[in-house]
Amino acid sequence: MGLPGAQGGLITRDEAYAGRVRLTLEQDEDRSFYALTCGIPEWLSHSRFFGSADEATAAFEAMRPALVELWSRLPAGGPRSSPDAARLAGPLLAAFVARFS
Repeated sequence: MGLPGAQGGLITRDEAYAGRVRLTLEQDEDRSFYALTCGIPEWLSHSRFFGSADEATAAFEAMRPALVELWSRLPAGGPRSSPDAARLAGPLLAAFVARFS
C-alpha cells in the first residue's frame, strides 16, 4: 500500500485470493486517475481506468466476486497444462474482459 503501481498511480487497495488471484486499485487524485488491475497468473492481466474514486470503488466491488468465480472455473495448472486448457478457458476469459472493459 502506498507504493507505485504498474499503471503509474499509488496503490491504495490490494487484495489477493487463494494466493493466485489479485485485484489492485491505484490512484493519483492530482490527475483524476484511478486504475484497477486484476490478474490470474498464467491466465489474465486486465486493467481498467476511471475518472473518479466512486467509479473505481464500485468497479472493484463488482469485479472481486466475478474474478474469483472466473479463477474457480479455469483449468488447474494454467494454459500449458494440457492441449485443451487454453481452448476451454478462452471463452471464459473473453466473457470476463468483455464484461469488465
